[in-house]
Amino acid sequence: MSKLHHIVIVGGGAGGLELVTQLGDTLGKANKAKITLVDQKLTHIWKPLLHEIAAGTMNPNDEGTNYYAHAAKHHYEFVQGRFESLDREKQEITLSKPQTTKYEAASEKQTLAYDTLVLAVGSVSNDFNTPGVKEYCHYLDSLQQAEIFQQDLLHLYLDAQNTNTERHLNIAVIGAGATGVELSAELVEAKQNFYKYGLNKINPNQVKISLIEGAERILPALSEKIAEHADKQLQRMKIDVLTAKRVEKVDAERVYFNDGSSIQAELKVWAAGIKTPKVIAELPDFKKDRMGRLEVYATLQTKTDPNIFAIGDCANCILDAREGALGPRAQVASQQASFMLDALKARIHGSQQPMFQFSDKGSLVSLSKNKAVGELLGQVNVQGFVAKSMYVSLYRMHQATIYGYTHAGLLTAKDFVTRKITPRIKLH
Repeated sequence: MSKLHHIVIVGGGAGGLELVTQLGDTLGKANKAKITLVDQKLTHIWKPLLHEIAAGTMNPNDEGTNYYAHAAKHHYEFVQGRFESLDREKQEITLSKPQTTKYEAASEKQTLAYDTLVLAVGSVSNDFNTPGVKEYCHYLDSLQQAEIFQQDLLHLYLDAQNTNTERHLNIAVIGAGATGVELSAELVEAKQNFYKYGLNKINPNQVKISLIEGAERILPALSEKIAEHADKQLQRMKIDVLTAKRVEKVDAERVYFNDGSSIQAELKVWAAGIKTPKVIAELPDFKKDRMGRLEVYATLQTKTDPNIFAIGDCANCILDAREGALGPRAQVASQQASFMLDALKARIHGSQQPMFQFSDKGSLVSLSKNKAVGELLGQVNVQGFVAKSMYVSLYRMHQATIYGYTHAGLLTAKDFVTRKITPRIKLH
């Protein structure tokens, strides 16, 4: 019996998990290929949800997908490990095994051979070596980082509750891209919910949320219409929007700008840029852009090695030189995952590799529980509850891809009931 073609996907984010699910349900189930997913975590969380988890308005325990359980149901193998290095000649990757018990060695390594490697490791925050950011700012690259921010926010309220005087709270969100805008809006809902559920020593009116952007307007990567609508909504929420403000340094109490001004901020979140993870940036011989993303052809094969593909945020994919590289957006990763199913089938069958084509469905930005703004197909503006319903449907489509429509429908019903009977803020 001939050896099965081994496809290894590194990274279980939106693109990686959608891809491995589709591969497992087709090639894996039919025993036409061996499919393996590698991730350093045990649980998948859809990254666009992290701002809600950070604000405490969503409980991550209700939204996580365990890779082992998912793999057993969808005909692929899951290997937990951190991607450390790549040997292209041997066609194998080296993983470091995470320390799972107190007495287990943390530096244990293992190698994993592949015939086709798909890198889908996403991106991380880029602080541009701004002084003080690593020491005093939170990031929202992972579930763990979102939970740390949520706990710090919660304990500020709990500490205030044990004092005899009301307190002021200043929160700065640095970077007014989609993540920064969505987090700022979610924090408005969070401060109201804290007060509603009895943590009332910090009055919502005494919580100042500042959204800081170095460019001339918020949401610089999206259209001016979306930015204008979002800015109006943020102003109504009494969020202090500061544009054309470049952060020079950060300390424990303040954020300092290059024009000599500063603002007070006890809690700070850095969301002002992205780059590839260090392991990708340090891969030798690969062609990369200034953000460290791997340059790929329209086939999504890297320009260095045809056996290695890259999708999502870690890939520099240019389909039209006039428009530049595709941006780090969830819909890009999702469409590339669907494309890769056909591309890898063609590769296994020895057929010509297809070319990826991106269809821009538009952009949506959440502005808390019942509001959103967006633009569909480059021309249709949507706002309010309609836009929010569309925004939520993106997550439901992701769930349908990784679970199937029946399972996703049951999860939707469960979430509807859960949010009716549980507090609107995580208080633990």
